[in-house]
Amino acid sequence: MAKLIAAAKKEGTLNVIALPPTWANYGTIIKDFTAKYGIKVNSANPDGTSQQEVNAIKQENGTAAAPDVVDVGQAVALVNTSLFAPYKVSTWSSIPATQKQANGLWYEDYGGYMAVGYSSKFGTITSLNQLLGSKFKNAVALNGNPTSANAALNGVMMANLAEGGTASNIAKGVAFFHSLKEAGNFSPVSATGASIKAGTTPVVFNWDYLNLPSYVGVSNWKVFVPSNAVLGGYYAQAINKNAPHPAAARLWEEFLYSQAATGGQNLWLQGGARPVEEAAMTSGKSIDAAAAAKLPPVSGTPVFLTLGQNTSAANYLAANWAKAIS
Repeated sequence: MAKLIAAAKKEGTLNVIALPPTWANYGTIIKDFTAKYGIKVNSANPDGTSQQEVNAIKQENGTAAAPDVVDVGQAVALVNTSLFAPYKVSTWSSIPATQKQANGLWYEDYGGYMAVGYSSKFGTITSLNQLLGSKFKNAVALNGNPTSANAALNGVMMANLAEGGTASNIAKGVAFFHSLKEAGNFSPVSATGASIKAGTTPVVFNWDYLNLPSYVGVSNWKVFVPSNAVLGGYYAQAINKNAPHPAAARLWEEFLYSQAATGGQNLWLQGGARPVEEAAMTSGKSIDAAAAAKLPPVSGTPVFLTLGQNTSAANYLAANWAKAIS
């Protein structure tokens, strides 16, 4: 570590991409990394997508502006491993085997579960079928179009699982949203923080860490994770194999996967995201217990989509979504 820190400080710079400062506490994480090591962080395209991250690696390859590291959805990580350098952080054994590539080309970092965030004016929601009721007129929204936005796709998949569908067939989820549309309850507005604050999207399907009252900025906001549809999703870290600042890239990963009170795992947790090393930190008592206690309760067996299941869902949505909600 001493040699890595010295080499990273000599480089003096780290290039990151698509990390919104309000997303999972990344603003604090970047600030704390710079404060600890004196390394300047260049944060490009903070509102970019996972695909734009890997596009930047390709387009800026060999330049000083290329991303050193990426934080991408698993589906994007799986099909772009040729761009990544293998690296195993010092806490490698604390990352579950199913959430990392065996050779260290990518490793999941933080995530959560698909949830329904909603205004408390609706009382308490305990079942997705309640959303078909008359009091939810034009109220239920996704945070994007599920044919192009991954979180929205997972919102439809959550409804699919709640309706008795399987991870391999999203048809019942599309049928549920068709029923919402028929009842006049589906809103075509893509939910944002602004639309939630304005009250135009008072019920939103999104990841739980993006649906917390502290994130959306609405004090009377509740969060519900259906016990029969616990759909998980984690992002993944990877290092550009041609990173312009290779030592800083690796030091960044060490910081993110540190279980210290001021390390990345607890900082993500403080941002409402569930760190990938949560189980190890809980048993080792290094977890921020107060932050963990604020997470929405989850009961049931989690489902994580495989690449094949995600692709199948995307194909079905491409063929059927528009007509289901038209």
